[in-house]
Order: sequence, then structure tokens, then C-alpha cells
Amino acid sequence: MNRVAGRRTRRQSERMKDFDPAKSFLGETAEHNDDDARGDETETVALLTDLAGGRALEFAIGSGRIALPLLGAGTRVDGIELSPDMITVLRRRAAAAGLSVEVVEGDMTTTGVGRQYPLVFLIFNTIFNLLTQDEQIRCFENAARHLDVDGVFLIEAAVPSAWTATHNYVNAETIAPTSVELDVCRYDPVTQILDENHVRLDKAGVHFRPISCRLAWPAELDLMARLAGLRLRDRWGGWQREPFTADSVRHVSIYGR
Repeated sequence: MNRVAGRRTRRQSERMKDFDPAKSFLGETAEHNDDDARGDETETVALLTDLAGGRALEFAIGSGRIALPLLGAGTRVDGIELSPDMITVLRRRAAAAGLSVEVVEGDMTTTGVGRQYPLVFLIFNTIFNLLTQDEQIRCFENAARHLDVDGVFLIEAAVPSAWTATHNYVNAETIAPTSVELDVCRYDPVTQILDENHVRLDKAGVHFRPISCRLAWPAELDLMARLAGLRLRDRWGGWQREPFTADSVRHVSIYGR
């Protein structure tokens, strides 16, 4: 290996300094977590309603982007959430909508809620917020503990190539006369860690929203499921059960016993 390549490898393997995943969804991040809806909420709720049979548990329930409309559609939704600020926002929004949601503060790899469900779900790439393979496996094991006999665990996530066409990039997400939003990423294929920062520049200053993720291909998730006593039942390319193909940028995967 030449010196230039060696320096590049060392820089790429460094983790984002001073970043604590457990503290990355507090304060303003929690307040504005769902400001930018993805536009797929209606079809997401429709599929989850069909699978839930009236009851569901959401890992990393957040501030209720999906849980609240799912509750409104008649499904009882309980949640596990690591961020106390997210829970505060969720409860406030639920109360304003006249809804009731039970949330346990804790880690989705180990925290239990004391009951089982027809559906446990973890969406919006959140499996990747667990930064080691062991943690991701424990998440599958915890999901399995919460499933009833015929229950299923649903994961929705992008395929890694949606981010990693190049290992390092800056993408101009939005450009306006008075603001610019940039997506700045660095990916280490050895650790499978993607360090990402959404940077907004406007008249008020510079604003950062950092996050780190451990990306995994669907095949690796399938092996994790098997270690937890589950198997793949279905995989779709989106919430409308469209086929998962080589061109799919995300997957909705269903695991059961």
C-alpha cells in the first residue's frame, strides 16, 4: 500500500468525533423530527394496519410520525423509545389528538414491555442506528421475544447502495435564495459505518444534524433473523407490496417463526 492510500484508509476509518448516538435525538431534534414527512405515511399505515390485527409494538417510536396515524386508524400501538425528549413530544401530540399511547423508555435491543403482539415494527432505517452487528442481532432477539405465536417483525430500510455509490460525498439537498441544506457523508466499508451530517446554512447561522449508522444488506439482516429464531416470510420494494428487485432502493422485510 502506498503512503497516500494508507493515509486515506486511516482517515476513512475514523469515527465521527464527539458524537453520542444516545444523545442525538434530544432537544430541537426531537421537536422537529417529523417536520419533513416522507410522503409515504398513508401507505405505511395501511400496510401496518393490515398486518397488526389491532395491536402493534413499535421499536424507536420517536415522536409519532407513524404511530399516531396508526392509532387514529384503530390499531393499539405501544412503543419503546430511547430518547426522553421524543417521548415528551409524542405524548403531547397524542394528547392533542385525543389518543392514548403507552411508551417505555429504553433500548430496543433489551427493553421489554411485558406483552406480546401480532406485529413488531422498526422502520425508516432505524435498525442502522445500532452501530454494531451484535446490537442489531440483539434487536432481532428482542423483537422475537415480543411476538405472539403467529406474530411478525417488520423492518423497513434502504439498501446500503442508496448511500454508498461513493464512500464520501456532499449532496446539495435543497437550495433556496436564503438557505442551503447539504448532506455530508463518509462511509467506511470495513466497519459498515456511515457518518452523516445534515448541514443547513441560513441567515440565522449554521445548523448541524449529525447521525451515524451501521448499514447492512438484506441478506445480513436475514442471517440475524435466523440467529433470533425467525425466518424471512416476505420482502417487498415498498409499502404497496411492490416486488423487491435489483433496482429497489429500499426493502420492507417481514420475519416470523
